[in-house]
Amino acid sequence: MENLIVAVAAYLIGSVSFAVIVSAVMGLADPRSYGSKNPGATNVLRSGNKTAAILTLVGDAFKGWLAVWLVDRFGAHYGLDDDAVALAAIAVFLGHLYPLYFRFKGGKGVATAAGVLLAINPLLGLATLLTWVIVAFFFRYSSLAALVAAIFAPLYDGFLFGPSIVTLAIVVMSALLIWRHRGNIAKLMAGQESRLGGKKDDAGQGAGGNKQQQRRR
Repeated sequence: MENLIVAVAAYLIGSVSFAVIVSAVMGLADPRSYGSKNPGATNVLRSGNKTAAILTLVGDAFKGWLAVWLVDRFGAHYGLDDDAVALAAIAVFLGHLYPLYFRFKGGKGVATAAGVLLAINPLLGLATLLTWVIVAFFFRYSSLAALVAAIFAPLYDGFLFGPSIVTLAIVVMSALLIWRHRGNIAKLMAGQESRLGGKKDDAGQGAGGNKQQQRRR
């Protein structure tokens, strides 16, 4: 019963879509209506509002961290072990991918996965984030950096702390993240993927701009 409560609570936490909420609060267009239509920080950035993108990134990472940290910090008092930590990690990640509050249409999970890894172990999270930064810096593709980091994350966990049920949970998250990036993989292979720092998406600018103009009127 305790594990079921953990799974449901973590899923509900993960279902909070900061991309949609932050955009609504800041008067921006719904990120599901322009660009990649993905409710995540990268697509919110296409609106041209960097603050909104940063808040989305932090919020999505925080919810992943919070769900796992709560179980890791207080779980022992209720007889919970690493199985519950692994369950919370997968559940909060699934909540982000398929949010109950937003018709099960969520983001790709990069920021939330980063938060989960930081909660599991800060060293694991930092190693994975550093991998993302290195790949993004040299190749300028956010999606490629996310894919490489997803592949290395379970390897880092197994190497640093030994294979465990938590490692298996990270494997599941990595597989789901790669699956959610299948469109990006196709674009990368076709040489059509947009680079970091490239020209802003016209659709995103138009959507955000039009809504802002309507509000001014």
